[in-house]
This record gives sequence, structure tokens and C-alpha cells, in this order.
Amino acid sequence: MIKRIEVFKENSFSDKNMKKFLLHDSSDFKILNFNFSPGQELPIHAHDIDGQLSIVVLEGSGEFLGKDNTSFSANPGDVLISDIREPHGIRAKSNMRVLVTIAPPI
Repeated sequence: MIKRIEVFKENSFSDKNMKKFLLHDSSDFKILNFNFSPGQELPIHAHDIDGQLSIVVLEGSGEFLGKDNTSFSANPGDVLISDIREPHGIRAKSNMRVLVTIAPPI
């Protein structure tokens, strides 16, 4: 199976809440597109399962958030890879579009 999704056409931005779009969901992995307007964030959280995640910044800038209030800059082309049990989050400084891959899916 081959599936093509035009991420920049499928999901818009909102001033009220981050926008989430499920791109793919299978028994092997899940891919989500999150769009954040400036100041919006996905708060630091963790999942009580084994697996890994990646967060790829497609557009905009912000911060990757981690445990103990650590943060790393997040710009187009940056990738964060982490165990899914590790606390993680993201905060936008501008309109920001990210792809999140979770394996195995939760």
C-alpha cells in the first residue's frame, strides 16, 4: 500500500487551540501532524509504555520541552527522538507545523 498525504494542504492553524491531524495509524506506527499558533503548546507529558517517538519540525520555530523544565530550540529540519516514557512536549514561538511518529502506536 502507498498513501500520499499533502500535509501543508490538509491541516490549518487555529488561534484557539493547536490543530491535530492523524496521518497514519497501523499496528506498527502512528504519524500525527500538529499545527501550533504562537504561544500554543503540547504540555510536557510521558506515556507508560515501551516505544519511541520522533518529532520533526516542518515549519516555524519553537522549543522542544523535556523533564525538569529543560528546553531545546526547535527549527525547521530539527528532529527530536526519545523513548516515549521520557517526558516531552513542544511550545511554538511562531506558526509551527510538526510531524510526530510513535512506534508502536498508542
